[in-house]
Amino acid sequence: MGRPRGFDEADAVRSAARLFASRTYDGTSVDDLVSHLGVHRNSLYKTFGSKRGLYLAALKWSLDHEVAALAERVAAAGDRREEAYEVLADAVTGPELDLVLLAAAERAPVDAEVARLVGEAFTALDEAVGEADHTAGKGDTRAAPAAATALLVGLRVRARSGTTDEGIIRAGAGLAQRLGRH
Repeated sequence: MGRPRGFDEADAVRSAARLFASRTYDGTSVDDLVSHLGVHRNSLYKTFGSKRGLYLAALKWSLDHEVAALAERVAAAGDRREEAYEVLADAVTGPELDLVLLAAAERAPVDAEVARLVGEAFTALDEAVGEADHTAGKGDTRAAPAAATALLVGLRVRARSGTTDEGIIRAGAGLAQRLGRH
């Protein structure tokens, strides 16, 4: 009979998601993970198989909990303009998109599974923006929501880098909200 696991797997995945979102995959070593998560190296490998295995679990957790929750809030805002505006502005200034953004830039070009997951995340956001507009049935229903998602992603990158101010972020979020409606 093996020893019981000495850590909570869900907590480890959640903490790893935060670490990867702040440092990137390549910027996070196995030693960083062991130290930050308080997990023994052997336990990490036994549970997740590799650093990549933990990364994929963390990315899936982020998509299932952070990005999905954001998409639900966007879709639920519906045609309540002010509420949709606030949800989008919060997404620009909040951390929900950080791991998927880094995954898109760093890992998706070299890892097909990460690329698939990132694509699913962006599609979910596109669909949520489209659902937030009850008139989305006009013309190409994919172009405007995709443009709004792309704007949100770009604004989050700028906000994270510290190269833009709150006024630009709020204006961009409002524009993204309007793009999703046309």
